[in-house]
Amino acid sequence: MDLRSKDYKLVGLQMLLFILYVFDLKILSLAFPSFIKTVAFIVAILGVVVLILAMLQLSKNLSPFPSPKTNSELVQSGLYKYVRHPIYTGILISSFSFALATASGFRILISILLYILFIAKSEYEEKLLMQRYKEYETYKKRTGRFFPKF
Repeated sequence: MDLRSKDYKLVGLQMLLFILYVFDLKILSLAFPSFIKTVAFIVAILGVVVLILAMLQLSKNLSPFPSPKTNSELVQSGLYKYVRHPIYTGILISSFSFALATASGFRILISILLYILFIAKSEYEEKLLMQRYKEYETYKKRTGRFFPKF
């Protein structure tokens, strides 16, 4: 794996956002009915399930860095049949939903920043994947980035 400084910067920023998310600053507190909090908590758990499944399906190809591993293969089955970045999908679903479940405007803000970061990180990653795998262009056309194409 040929890691570039951009790989480290993107992953470092992602870790910083994860840490900020954990230490919820009690600013921008929101109020939601309890049923919305309950549904959001259940959806957050589903997001964690998506995250875990995607990590298991990626198997030996798993890396926190956008640059593909040296002996990696392009995974196009399981969740990857429908979505190019299901790990990011699981994180986004979980972070947004848990932010709603905890009525935290701060966590919603961090989730929005994660979404923006994941767009940038996935664009960089896809540029590298297209250089590595000739079939990536076709795969990209038929699948959604974070959510399935309809």
